[in-house]
Amino acid sequence: MLNDILLLNKKHENAAQTILEKVMEERKGKYIITISGEVETGKCEVAHMLGRLLKKQGLKTKLLNMDNYYKIPPAERTEWRKKHGIESVGYEEYDWDMINKNLNDFRIGDKSTYPCFDLFTGEMDAIQTNFKGIDILVVEGLYSVKIEGANLKVFIENTYHETMEEQKISGKEELDEFRMLVLEREHQVVQSLKPLADFYLDFDTASEIFHY
Repeated sequence: MLNDILLLNKKHENAAQTILEKVMEERKGKYIITISGEVETGKCEVAHMLGRLLKKQGLKTKLLNMDNYYKIPPAERTEWRKKHGIESVGYEEYDWDMINKNLNDFRIGDKSTYPCFDLFTGEMDAIQTNFKGIDILVVEGLYSVKIEGANLKVFIENTYHETMEEQKISGKEELDEFRMLVLEREHQVVQSLKPLADFYLDFDTASEIFHY
């Protein structure tokens, strides 16, 4: 999202370094990494740090934020959710046709257009890009683990309960009663998708990656 604020620290760098080592070990050709987990668990920060590290390795990388792919704009989303019920909250809120088109454009190295929400204007912009020569695509978001054909699926273990203070500090959304219901619903959906991941990050254990 445009004009978003990232609070980067050493744990994000350590996590990104661990992911980088795995990528450098196994990467062949174009490579897609997904970073998923619950709200304010550091997905965007880890993705950003990973992009920096990949650049130092001479690998051209683009980042995609799944928050840009919601079918309902942020200003309308709360009312839409209230109208359709809390069960409407989940990965079906994403525009998967657009996501898959952008992923396919990356795989074939073609020009592409993807959405990007501007936090200042509250409007959805369209970003034109060219995936020709891009080596790695990093996709971060609540439900990015559902992306089929990703080469490495990373899941951040922390829950929204553990990051409540970060949410209060960020001030991105008012934590009213309905928002808390949404967070609990997202928690349930994200945790149900957790088994789809390959690697698991836990910042409480020195940002080590665990895999099954």
